[in-house]
Amino acid sequence: MHQNLLEEYTDFVDKVTSEASKSSDKMRERIDYLNSRDIEMSRLLTAGIGLSGEVGEFNEIIKKIMFQEKSFDDVAHEHMKKELGDIMWYVAQACLALKVDLVDVINTNKEKLSKRFPQKRFNEKDDANRDLGDV
Repeated sequence: MHQNLLEEYTDFVDKVTSEASKSSDKMRERIDYLNSRDIEMSRLLTAGIGLSGEVGEFNEIIKKIMFQEKSFDDVAHEHMKKELGDIMWYVAQACLALKVDLVDVINTNKEKLSKRFPQKRFNEKDDANRDLGDV
């Protein structure tokens, strides 16, 4: 019974997976196409995968402090600072891949959040009732 469910599920997963996710040749074609569109996919992939890993390492420290009673001492603080540096390195990679200026990214984010929170403070109402296109 479970075997049938697993087979059905893996068949379903295969059917809803893009060709570029299943085929190295299709993935290379897609990368070539995207590179021609002024996106450096190698850098963007490096940034995306690297950010996932580094954010995971940062969260691991938080998890240990919060749930495993590890000390939040100078060593933990310095470790978190180093992980934030690694995160910033990958953010810079993403900016290079997309050919955007990091200062512009920061200013765009500040503008977006200023529109979302016109009182310049977090509140649940503004957070829950976003304008169309506010991502």
